[in-house]
Amino acid sequence: MSRYALYILCVVMALLSAVMTLWLDRGWLWALVVFGALAALGTWDLLQRRSTLRRNYPVLAHFRYGLESIGPEMRQYFIQADTAEVPFSRLQRALVYQRSKSVIDTRPFGTLQDVYGNDYEWINHSMVPTPHGDPDFRVMIGEKSAQPYSASVFNISAMSWGSLSANAIRALNKGAKAGGFYHDTGEGSISPYHREHGGDLCWEIGSGYFGCRDEHGNFSVERFVANATDPQVKLVEIKLSQGAKPGHGGVLPAPKVTEEVAATRGVLPWVDCVSPAQHSAFSTPVGLLEFVAELRRLSGGKPTGFKLAIGHPWEWFGIAKAMKETGLLPDFIVVDGAEGGTGAAPAEFMDHVGLPMHEALMLVHNTLVGLELRDNLRIGSAGRITSAFDLARTLAMGADWCNAGRGFMFAVGCIQALACHTGECPTGVATQDPTRWKHLDVVDKATRVHNFHDNTLRALRDLLCAAGLSHPREVGPEHILRRVSPFEVRSLAALYRFLEPGDLLKGIPDHAVFQSFWASARSDSFSAPARATKMRESKSF
Repeated sequence: MSRYALYILCVVMALLSAVMTLWLDRGWLWALVVFGALAALGTWDLLQRRSTLRRNYPVLAHFRYGLESIGPEMRQYFIQADTAEVPFSRLQRALVYQRSKSVIDTRPFGTLQDVYGNDYEWINHSMVPTPHGDPDFRVMIGEKSAQPYSASVFNISAMSWGSLSANAIRALNKGAKAGGFYHDTGEGSISPYHREHGGDLCWEIGSGYFGCRDEHGNFSVERFVANATDPQVKLVEIKLSQGAKPGHGGVLPAPKVTEEVAATRGVLPWVDCVSPAQHSAFSTPVGLLEFVAELRRLSGGKPTGFKLAIGHPWEWFGIAKAMKETGLLPDFIVVDGAEGGTGAAPAEFMDHVGLPMHEALMLVHNTLVGLELRDNLRIGSAGRITSAFDLARTLAMGADWCNAGRGFMFAVGCIQALACHTGECPTGVATQDPTRWKHLDVVDKATRVHNFHDNTLRALRDLLCAAGLSHPREVGPEHILRRVSPFEVRSLAALYRFLEPGDLLKGIPDHAVFQSFWASARSDSFSAPARATKMRESKSF
């Protein structure tokens, strides 16, 4: 009977309050309302059939639901350690907030990191540090194209309008304009809010071809040219996959496809908007490169490349072989790590699909070095980057520049409420509810975006100078150290196998992934090699 004790108590108190209100004192009315409502709730719990828990624990079960609903907040604010990354630690978020507000970001009394714990990393310093110079580090993308672009080494990663609110997009773009770095549109196309402040854009084109599609969802040359030739568009990026949900398409339900969304994406309003898992404009590695070349031509010679999360290694090897065989090269490749974020992704895709950024970046960099193609194109990389050390480590592993999405979301005001998929973002960043996002002050948040970028690059400059370097292109894997056990430390140069220029032209190097898949990868097909197919067939009945 203890399971029903609270319900019985509520019923008794409701009856008692009714008697007291009717016969003695109207002041008991509040008690009648409270206990009457709880008694009614408990009665409904007993009568309903959807939840066994509520039938077994009337009224009491709702206290569990309430505590469960605020569990993430309770853990985040009161239980989790400052260094617990879930997905970003309190220290990481605090650093972004401090730098975005340009307040003091120094810390007292020693590090909170366990410097003797496995995976602790650091950069070695020099006894002859270099003088501090200009922190506005740049990298030239598409040097041989008609309209090369000098990009910052730190930019805003792909986040579509629709995933982020109108004012969040405005603030990001205004901040990018002030800081001289680019803003990736995400695959939702170029919205009016991307255009208001004139910040540099990297136009991302996904499998839905939003902004450059015909009425059947196929690529449209005319609509592409209309957007790509806009002077605000500096780069064109074909999205093959993203780290948070690689190989997964999506559907924007009809009720969310408003007139404004439809106009931006080039689709019909109030009709389901489908983003397929696979591109229709090409189906082979060579076809991809031909598409890259065509978009570069149609855009008037703007740097054009593609973004991908690495999955099956033979598919990436096929693209690399196609580059060497045809001479068709993208101007850049952006490598997205599996630790990347999104507004919403199936749990299995978020947790268990795709290669993490470090291994993915190393594979792309090594392949291009081995084919003697690395000097002919640039590599960007993204995946949980918030600090100058994150930048330095990623650049040391082969990237030319880095992108960040959630870091800049923190700068705009995100508090990691983990409510992006609900439409109820408390800070107005990841919601389309105007009663929420209209309270996000664009001018203030744009200043924070600019400050975060500027202060992070200043911190990167200080790190590089301490290491005796003067530019990010000088940092290499030998500069970054990682503890692999309580008694052993290795540099990234020792932990990872780096190919020498031309290694793949001389034969297959003694490297497991190349030994397994390089020879059988094909430039004319993404199909699995015979070895993998044979293993699948062994399980057929």
